[in-house]
Amino acid sequence: MPIHPYGVLKCKAIDRRLGTKENAHYQVYATANNEHFRIAINVKSQLSPSELLYCTVEQFQHFVTAELPAVPFGFTPLASKPDGPALDYIRSNLFDSRDMVPLAFDIPGQENDLNEKLDFYIKRAMETDDAVLYAFGERWGPEPGKKDKIFGFDPGNGIHNIHMNQGNSDRFTKDDGVYQDGGLLIHFPSEDRWIAVFLAFQSQSWHTDDQTGRAIAGPDEDTVPDTGARPFPVEGGIRIAGAIVIPEGDGNETVTLLNASNRDVDLTGWAIANKVKQRYKLQGFIQPGQFMSIPIIGQSSGFLRNKGDIITLLDQRGLKVDGVSYTKHQVKPGWTVLF
Repeated sequence: MPIHPYGVLKCKAIDRRLGTKENAHYQVYATANNEHFRIAINVKSQLSPSELLYCTVEQFQHFVTAELPAVPFGFTPLASKPDGPALDYIRSNLFDSRDMVPLAFDIPGQENDLNEKLDFYIKRAMETDDAVLYAFGERWGPEPGKKDKIFGFDPGNGIHNIHMNQGNSDRFTKDDGVYQDGGLLIHFPSEDRWIAVFLAFQSQSWHTDDQTGRAIAGPDEDTVPDTGARPFPVEGGIRIAGAIVIPEGDGNETVTLLNASNRDVDLTGWAIANKVKQRYKLQGFIQPGQFMSIPIIGQSSGFLRNKGDIITLLDQRGLKVDGVSYTKHQVKPGWTVLF
């Protein structure tokens, strides 16, 4: 069954411990409303390969951040659904999965392993008076009469599974679910800035069932024939390049695609989807190196929301090819939001 209870811990970081071979978790000591918490962040996988996938977004822009300042300090359970602050690495278009890199937690040297990458951001949060940490994951505790094994506060209490929680393999499939992924968001209000940290295991799949979060087969790679070139999935060459959210006059909302591959791609059966799972079907061919602007016609209400939304490109099997997000601050009448 999915992880439970899933939610977000809004807190202040006050101490930390680096992960070790004996306990491969980066640990954060945090407080919220005089309640003590430990945030346990995996830095090593139990399954091979052991290095976690890691991605940091230094200037994080996503409509989910608009909802978080109003969340009270402490742990808040979140419904695992698209129209809310719950995270989903695949469906929420929080970041480009191609930006994730495998990183060990104990590489010799300075500022080059996962322990030290996490420590850089957590120390900044600890040293900045108005910094607020949001940890998404699964809560445990409180555990009356049982001290925390790392920081010694009583009762033990905390949050873990601060990573992708779908597409699992082996015994961890029991934790699969949609809109229940973990992660760290750090808000620096005085800088008007958000930093995001996302983690996943290399053993996890990036194509999952929309209901269960279980891994499903991804698209087959369409390789370049007889050229000796590196195999290249054609679908991966189609990217969302821009969108007009508020058209001028009698114009339509539009989504612009770019074919970065070296072949024509037939978009028949493909679709563009928004945050609430509405789909707009596509047709026709997009030529190599060319842009295609697609007018969103015949929708009874705005397909792209002015207050922020996601745009996901799905192939004929309903599998994600590309995805982007935008906030209300990026939207201007008649202007194209660039991705």
